[in-house]
Amino acid sequence: MFPTFTLRYSKLPAHFFEPFTPVTVEKPELVAFNRPLAETLGFEVAAFDERQATDWFSGNDLPPGADPVAQAYAGHQFGGFSPRLGDGRAVLLGEVTDRDGRLRDIQLKGAGCTPFSRGGDGRAPLGPVLREYLVSEAMHAMGIPTTRALAAVTTGERVMRRMPEPGAVLTRVASSHIRVGTFQYFGSRHDGESVRTLADHVIERHYPELLEIEEQNRYLNLLKAIQQRQAELVARWMGVGFIHGVMNTDNTSIAGETIDFGPCAFMERYDPKTVFSSIDTGGRYAYVNQPVILQWNMARLAEAMLPLFDSDEQRAIERATEVVQGFSEQYLDAWLGVMRQKLGLVQEEDSDQELIEALQEAMRVGRADFTLTFRQLGECARSEAGDDALLALFEQDGDIRAWLPQWRARLAREGRDGEEVGRDMHKVNPLYIPRNHRVEQALSAAAEGNFEPFETLREMLADPFEVQPGREAWTLPAGPDEAVFRTFCGT
Repeated sequence: MFPTFTLRYSKLPAHFFEPFTPVTVEKPELVAFNRPLAETLGFEVAAFDERQATDWFSGNDLPPGADPVAQAYAGHQFGGFSPRLGDGRAVLLGEVTDRDGRLRDIQLKGAGCTPFSRGGDGRAPLGPVLREYLVSEAMHAMGIPTTRALAAVTTGERVMRRMPEPGAVLTRVASSHIRVGTFQYFGSRHDGESVRTLADHVIERHYPELLEIEEQNRYLNLLKAIQQRQAELVARWMGVGFIHGVMNTDNTSIAGETIDFGPCAFMERYDPKTVFSSIDTGGRYAYVNQPVILQWNMARLAEAMLPLFDSDEQRAIERATEVVQGFSEQYLDAWLGVMRQKLGLVQEEDSDQELIEALQEAMRVGRADFTLTFRQLGECARSEAGDDALLALFEQDGDIRAWLPQWRARLAREGRDGEEVGRDMHKVNPLYIPRNHRVEQALSAAAEGNFEPFETLREMLADPFEVQPGREAWTLPAGPDEAVFRTFCGT
């Protein structure tokens, strides 16, 4: 049933990882299995054996051909550098080639205490496992690059965090789990040979087009390509009001995917300073700061790769600096592209940024729900009859009333049919997102053994753009007694 492993990472030099066999658990039970993803990966779903799958996805049994390792990496965490982090509770089973010919990592999260656990127990509570399952799959359904959830297994054991919680293991799928922090691990040790080996591995796996470039410029182009993917990724986050919560360099994927869903959440009332993470007391990773932090992370990547750019250190610094300074333009272009789509705009005009920012300010002043505002604008594009429902989302509607004629004038210059514009906007502006209070309700019920709310939410989030009759209440923001303002990492 399990697809054939194509081992790559575990064939790198031994100091890139630590061999690690998952620690068995007491009483595993499969509580979620992503059949569509499994089929894409090449599983023989028709021959699905739940008992065997439970053993594989809990770590109680290794799939045929697996070569499990805990990956080494370092990282800046809230600005402070830790030279040795690594997979403290995760194990990479290996890579498989999916039905589309793409190489995909399969990893168990919560698989036990590894050599990188740093005093932790190596386990994962059920709540964070299910949160990552829901949010990562929602991101995928919205078309945002992300790691994905293949399965969730309860362990029959309790783990201690703020209080005793049910334990669980997540099976995560990614293009790879290589991070900015992986480069930092070797860069901080002045191990230029390993930095080059890692860069060559990344190019072969994620950026093969760079193999055509002469070696002198190949690695600088790798930095630029990684930065481009990250700029596009964060622009997509900003377009759906997503706040990652822990944009540490060890949580920044070289492949340009969203990774490590800890204290993440989706913003409801628009406020660019919104923070959810309980540990982000200074707002370092607030919504508005995400592009700034991403550029900072790219600078740290450039530092780690510096010896690859030029044998002369000063020239290497100058070349890297030029690339990192170009992030602002890369991000602005990506963000404008995302926001133009959300507003139904196909053509480009110089005044578009001003128009978008004016809408954001109207939303901030009016304390309007981010998701519902853009969704309702799709109805407003069809007809002015949609305006009343839009205005009802705003506690103060003066600014949005003044903005609407400007937007309609901008649309009119494109000469497109309003129905067509509205349809296009509904294809990129989700109606259903993992609203924090709904996620917390599902996690609380699951902790008591009731997975029905989780399954309802999982099914709904798989189709975020189409109206689902009977689920109108799930589109609404939290009421005063439901709001959840803090989320926790769960590690």
